[in-house]
Amino acid sequence: MKGKLSKKEVEQLRKRLFRKPQLVWDVVGPGEKNKVLAFAERYKSFLDAAKTEREAVRLIEAFSKKKGFKDITRARGGKRFYKINRNKNIALAVIGKRPLISGVNLVASHIDAPRLDLKQNPIYEEVDLAFLKTHYYGGIKKYQWLARPLAIHGKVLKKDGSHLDLQVGESDDDPVFTIADLLPHLARKVQTEKKVSEAFEGEKLNVLVGSLPLGDDKIKERFKLALLEYLFTTYGIVEEDLVSSEIEIVPAGRARDVGWDRSLIGAYGQDDRVCAYASLEAVGELKTPETTAVALFIDKEEIGSDGSTGAKSRFLEDFVADLFEVTGKEATGKALRSCLISSRALSADVNGALDPDYQDVHEKRNAARIGYGVCITKFTGSGGKYGSSDANAEYLGQIRKLFNENKVVWQTGELGKVDEGGGGTIAKFLAIYGMEVLDCGTPLLSMHSPFEIASKADIYMTYKGYQAFFNSKQDS
Repeated sequence: MKGKLSKKEVEQLRKRLFRKPQLVWDVVGPGEKNKVLAFAERYKSFLDAAKTEREAVRLIEAFSKKKGFKDITRARGGKRFYKINRNKNIALAVIGKRPLISGVNLVASHIDAPRLDLKQNPIYEEVDLAFLKTHYYGGIKKYQWLARPLAIHGKVLKKDGSHLDLQVGESDDDPVFTIADLLPHLARKVQTEKKVSEAFEGEKLNVLVGSLPLGDDKIKERFKLALLEYLFTTYGIVEEDLVSSEIEIVPAGRARDVGWDRSLIGAYGQDDRVCAYASLEAVGELKTPETTAVALFIDKEEIGSDGSTGAKSRFLEDFVADLFEVTGKEATGKALRSCLISSRALSADVNGALDPDYQDVHEKRNAARIGYGVCITKFTGSGGKYGSSDANAEYLGQIRKLFNENKVVWQTGELGKVDEGGGGTIAKFLAIYGMEVLDCGTPLLSMHSPFEIASKADIYMTYKGYQAFFNSKQDS
């Protein structure tokens, strides 16, 4: 048995055996730091213009066209393709050197975010004020949406078949909207003495949109009528048109730098548009990778991935079948299954960062931290890993090796203590095909709030990780 170790030997042993998390700012040099900051500016512009899934799809399509991608439904030849599904999700691909049947490198993110949706019959008046009824979408803390400036984004299909894209509340000269909150002087019984889950009711998330009447006090519902008259005069909308509309209420305002050092970004919708944008830039830069690269942008993740534009739909299969055909191969059922089961995927979704003021809900040794790089999440789910795909050791080892070789600063994370938290991603719906899947994305503070916080350093390392993944070989 070896005798007592010297201090130097102990430090050498510690250095060799311990894993020391790396703060990104300690690792990047001046040149790469400039790249971090430049990437953040482009990302903020994307956030400002993509506050709904439809807007995100339009931006992704415009970006892809500039990068030489062609609509696969009309393309004849080429190596770069995209396809849109119902204007709410989109897929991009760069054909690689290897046969498609050997699998693809897939990065899949979601472009929907928690919000308030208008009900089908939203307009009403109460105590001489005009309001819109809403139904919240995804997991929100309802009180966070009160007494703040809100904007209206969406699409309206009119009775004549024409359509209208609405966006009000984002320009400096636009009006904004809001949900009124109760003053503290009167809130004791109806709010303060109740549980938070009971104090704020979904049916009271009603958006204030006007207070001017039409005509005199003999006219019935003249505040509602005034609003409808404005909508008709300005947009040609009648009340029934709102039945065939998708209108979302989102926080008004642009993405902002946070902190005097401007090292953080605060904005709505960073879950999960931060990963979406990182994968978009990464796939856009590819030339001819060894393995075909696919960036998939999905809707409906925040409500369980159901629906024709969610991860449970067959859109991925359809897009991969198209890829077979444009490369001159028959898209048989066997070929499609072989491709998907041989594929590797990153479920590109965020994780909750360790909150300094609420550390007790995290397990600190296994919580992601702001500034320590892209977060690898082996499993999600809740309790005993329910609802998780749980990546295997072999695949986790491949990604760890890949990131280390490409100088990607990474960390691991779980979403809260075992009995405390949990959550889901689209990983398990990709795993249905038999492919390897690992959750991998940016850690956030204030996740699911109207103003989520991310580190510019972590955002850049997320992009750098996806870039390395797209360029990797299947057997790396």
